[in-house]
Amino acid sequence: MASPMSAGRFLDILRDEGVRVVEVGDWEHHNRNHKGPWGPVHGVMIHHTVTKGSAHTVALCRDGRPDLPGPLCHGVITKDGTVHLVGYGRANHAGLGDDDVLRAVIGEKRLPHDNEANTDGNRHFYGFECENLGDGEDPWPEAQLEAIEKVSAAICRHYDWTERSVIGHLEWQPGKVDPRGFTMAWLRERIHERLK
Repeated sequence: MASPMSAGRFLDILRDEGVRVVEVGDWEHHNRNHKGPWGPVHGVMIHHTVTKGSAHTVALCRDGRPDLPGPLCHGVITKDGTVHLVGYGRANHAGLGDDDVLRAVIGEKRLPHDNEANTDGNRHFYGFECENLGDGEDPWPEAQLEAIEKVSAAICRHYDWTERSVIGHLEWQPGKVDPRGFTMAWLRERIHERLK
């Protein structure tokens, strides 16, 4: 069982991995912990935002929407590869997902097909929203892909996890398609290489 690291340690491991970080407001204390527990943590979840424009994307992920209060992740990865920390603790990013997938992540085994939504993912995953329209055509600049790789590897390194602890939203919750534009198998291979 892995406890969430402190906000200060989280910031340190990202910087140690070479991530360019911007701290947004009082991110260390901005969370949804009053809605339920955060932890134990078991992995990292990658999303795309379906937005355009970095400032708008960061503000949306920090503040949320009327139907979904923020923070909507822990970090927003903009197209230039900057990671904007917008919250720390429970965040509205994963929603309900498949308990079989969670067990596979914990065991670092091949993921089963997600066919139900019966488990609280906001409790168990670090979440990163990546600025992209999610239409399969909006490009993923190398700086952004490298930042996704680095944040994932930093967290895995801290917990002594392998790349199998990094999943996409589409692998967790039926009906989700994010991230779209690259495969999670491809991303996990990059993370594997970085962790060597």
